[in-house]
Amino acid sequence: MIRIAGSRLLGMIIVLFLVTLFTYAIFFLLSADPAVQICGKNCTPERIEQIRLNLGLDQPFWTQFWGYVGGLFTGRTFMVAGASVECAAPCLGYSFQTSQLVGDMIVQRLPITATIAIGAAVLWLLGGVVAGVLSAVKEGKFLDRFFAGLTLGSMSIPNYVLALALQFIFVVALGWLPFPQAVKFSDDPVQWFLNFILPWIVLAVGYAAVYTRLTRANVIDTLQENYVRTARAKGLQPGLVWRRHALRPALTPIVTIFGMDVAGLLGGAVITETVFGLNGVGKLTADSITANDQPVIMAVTLLSAFFVIVGNMVVDLLYTAIDPRVRTGASA
Repeated sequence: MIRIAGSRLLGMIIVLFLVTLFTYAIFFLLSADPAVQICGKNCTPERIEQIRLNLGLDQPFWTQFWGYVGGLFTGRTFMVAGASVECAAPCLGYSFQTSQLVGDMIVQRLPITATIAIGAAVLWLLGGVVAGVLSAVKEGKFLDRFFAGLTLGSMSIPNYVLALALQFIFVVALGWLPFPQAVKFSDDPVQWFLNFILPWIVLAVGYAAVYTRLTRANVIDTLQENYVRTARAKGLQPGLVWRRHALRPALTPIVTIFGMDVAGLLGGAVITETVFGLNGVGKLTADSITANDQPVIMAVTLLSAFFVIVGNMVVDLLYTAIDPRVRTGASA
């Protein structure tokens, strides 16, 4: 296991380096004048020149890139309006449009994004797996057809349409729920739950539909395996056959996509956060794209890549621990 973890860690570092290089090249090598783009609207020539000096844009590309990478590990210092601004490691850059450190902007919004992602993940995992198992047990019957139609409809509804519809019904028409706001759990747990329930549901609906279909297909395929038939032939109780011989291998692929989906959402649920007006990383990304705030866009891109790569590594290790066949094949 230690050798496998070491190899995965080395691969993660290499991929992160390549993603950083590729992202930096897109923003700074392919742009005609990155300083103008970063500065935004209503910039003076003096401010543009200051940005160029801060980021080392007057130096060769590799010098610029290693300066950025060095900032991730040791921090950087930016000169803004004659004053020095210290950016501690990991330094993700400085937004010259909002006059804020990019890392601080992300840290302020990451808890909201994490709350939305984790809450929705719990809903879609429980709902999708339970519905998928029930569909497999009742294959071809009414319950199976009901879940098939429900999942098809869920996957067909865009997030923003569902979000607007639920807001109108439960917030405007019925008044059962407040319009979502960023409320801390420690301040008011009940209000916190009521504020996030709609974003959780909206984000979970589409994923739950996918997990239902995938779980159903995996369980049905697993029930056709010879070892399951052998277990039944030995006279084992149906519940034991399901738990020990059918569900574990059938749900193993779910671990893979679940880890990747959650990791991807930690980089920001752009549509959900924007529709509900929640100031998470996703809304920060949307606002930064609108304002063409390139340091923020680049930082969020790298953060999303980091979460996905780390999530992939964790999934690989969990997969190895759950499925002995993977562990045996890896050590062979």
